[in-house]
Amino acid sequence: MEKENDNKVEENQDSSGNKESEPENKIEEVVELSLEDKLKDAQDKLLRALAETENQRRRYERETKEAFEYGGFNLARETLSVLDNLQRAYQSIKSDESLKDNKDLNKFLDNIKIIEKDLITIFEKNNIKKINCLKEKFDPNNHQAMLELEDENAAPGTVLQEIQPGYFYKERLLRPSFVAIAKKKDHKNEEKEEKSKD
Repeated sequence: MEKENDNKVEENQDSSGNKESEPENKIEEVVELSLEDKLKDAQDKLLRALAETENQRRRYERETKEAFEYGGFNLARETLSVLDNLQRAYQSIKSDESLKDNKDLNKFLDNIKIIEKDLITIFEKNNIKKINCLKEKFDPNNHQAMLELEDENAAPGTVLQEIQPGYFYKERLLRPSFVAIAKKKDHKNEEKEEKSKD
């Protein structure tokens, strides 16, 4: 009886072993591709690799060109503060009442103006150009509105005053112009003010 049980166990193991090997053979058969399929797959991989290489080459060329053309962008932006501070110093000294009696003040102010003109000339040589914005239509791409002024003579949205000049570096915006723009005079507010005065 024990021999019969052992034989049955061996048969079950043999039959289960055969069942496991059959699916493996089927998987191997499915995985086995024809030569044409392998060739198509290799061609597809090759084309993808070539396309990726071409994209990387183009990206590298574009980045190199931009680095060459706009490499001084950050330096140009930082240099604008030198010009701003020079102009502020000029205005501050010129409007100081205690210095108006000083005979050497005009010479000093003339020297500041010369330095300012030299800086502007250097900017222009290096493609840093000031944005002309006065009496132009407000452009949110180039201007930053700091305040609105009521003005009946100007169309709404027209730049009336330049608070801080803006600049371009080649075609890129280096810094927007800080401006005051015109708005329509609000007659309702005038009526309220007149009523509050009465």
